[in-house]
Amino acid sequence: MIKNEKIKASEVYVTGIEGEDLGIMPTAEALKLAKQLKVDLVCTSLLSSPPPCQLIGAGAARQKQQQDAKRDRPAKLKEIRLTASIEDHDYETKQQQARRLLQSGHAVMLVVKTGNTKQSTAARKLLEDLLRDLKADGRPTTGIQVSGKQSMVQLDPLN
Repeated sequence: MIKNEKIKASEVYVTGIEGEDLGIMPTAEALKLAKQLKVDLVCTSLLSSPPPCQLIGAGAARQKQQQDAKRDRPAKLKEIRLTASIEDHDYETKQQQARRLLQSGHAVMLVVKTGNTKQSTAARKLLEDLLRDLKADGRPTTGIQVSGKQSMVQLDPLN
């Protein structure tokens, strides 16, 4: 985030504090206006000419920078472990846990532990049921993978 005297362009496209369009003006004039209003002139993008700048209060600029940093953070992969023979109440609990993680922006790896090959079909059915129930909150990035004594699938959040 480039602000105030660090903006090197000769003229900038300025947007006011309330979002009103102030038009294109020389950078020195825009800085003078920012000082009069006791706010910062913040450049929002360097890709266009003249660069768009916005008049933002000092606290709001810092808060916006923190929000942008938080939004750019990569999502963590959280693992939820289940067993093939799961009770209805436990299924609901794990489903709610996965939904909560997906809604908060995390990717979820659903892992079903199995004891033998007979349970692997039950594990596959359990994962298919979970995928159907969590369709509104996440989408699978991988298919259901069955390997040895476990079956798994990864869900990414929709937002």
